[in-house]
Amino acid sequence: MLAFACGVMVANIYLCQPLLAEIARAFGVCAERAALVAVATQVGYTLGILLVVPLADCSDPVKLIRRMMLLTIVGLIAAAAAPGLAVLLVASVSIAATCVVAQILIPMATTLAAPEYRGRIVSKLSTGLILGILLSRTFSGLAAEYLGSWRAPFLLEAVLVSVLFFVLPKFLPKRPASAGVGYWKLLKSLGPLLKHRELRLSMALSFCCFAGFSALWATLAFHLASSAFELGPAAAGLFGLWGAPGALLAPMAGRLADRWGPARVNAFALVSMAGCFVLAATYGQASIAALVIAVNLLDFGMQSGQVANQARIFGLGAEIRGRLNTLYMVVTFAGGAIGAMTGGWVWSIAGWIGVCFLGVGLVLVAALTLVCTTVFSSVASETPAL
Repeated sequence: MLAFACGVMVANIYLCQPLLAEIARAFGVCAERAALVAVATQVGYTLGILLVVPLADCSDPVKLIRRMMLLTIVGLIAAAAAPGLAVLLVASVSIAATCVVAQILIPMATTLAAPEYRGRIVSKLSTGLILGILLSRTFSGLAAEYLGSWRAPFLLEAVLVSVLFFVLPKFLPKRPASAGVGYWKLLKSLGPLLKHRELRLSMALSFCCFAGFSALWATLAFHLASSAFELGPAAAGLFGLWGAPGALLAPMAGRLADRWGPARVNAFALVSMAGCFVLAATYGQASIAALVIAVNLLDFGMQSGQVANQARIFGLGAEIRGRLNTLYMVVTFAGGAIGAMTGGWVWSIAGWIGVCFLGVGLVLVAALTLVCTTVFSSVASETPAL
């Protein structure tokens, strides 16, 4: 149930992606401006993680989560009724800032299991998260295509979140709010947590990988609508479904992270993502089959790396997991926002091949970071203390 809730709530961020070409036509704006809707959701999610998720360490989870879901429903209705792009951008920021429930549930769930199962617990909830990301595009594209409006997915999602509002609290642990822990004190405690090398490494890797992930997904609808394919939002949304097998294979990363350590899983994930961008650049300009394979490689690599990164940081301390996840996810979705924005800009200048080269470059930066940090840590551990 927690994994399902993660998927439903994170879906709110990605509803817009297969609709961008339709939104551009409906409001009479260029593709680059329509892509700002995807950027707005990433920015809003980053703000929500920074300002809301730290409360997970001291608040009653039932009250906190229900308040967030109620605000998400209001934002979805506002997006569906938006008369222009400016209102839609504001609504998108609001929706994303309040649908951060998954980032509260994941660290909470790790406290309910023994340490040796941490990777598997993160993996299962992260699978719900990534399936929500992928299938939201399918749901959104099909709803828009067959109901005749890009607004329909937002209304249907509002109904789904309303159902979850009443059902999810029955599955949450009962925990009173912690006395004497102030909100500003929580926020001030975030900075000192950056002393942990494991946290800094996970943040850097996730920033680069999610930037590449978002750049491709934010421009895929434009690529499919181009003269090479001439496909609508339903086809763009179905790529979420075609990419689901890659996400479903990724839970093995949790077991591998528990057994071999996160660094090896990160390396494997980066190879998978690099393969995605190379394949998309070489054959994905005219082949749907190549794009389907590329999307599966991308989803598998992103999900596996995410599991490894979170398994690494959640081992730093149970009492600070909410705040660790805050810092990690703020940087992750900052990467997503920058990736979506940069992807839209690169698309307008260099098209699909430019977006693929952008993705390869980001993966190479992540790989260099992983190698340098691993070597430095190994040398530091072998150097005798003076």
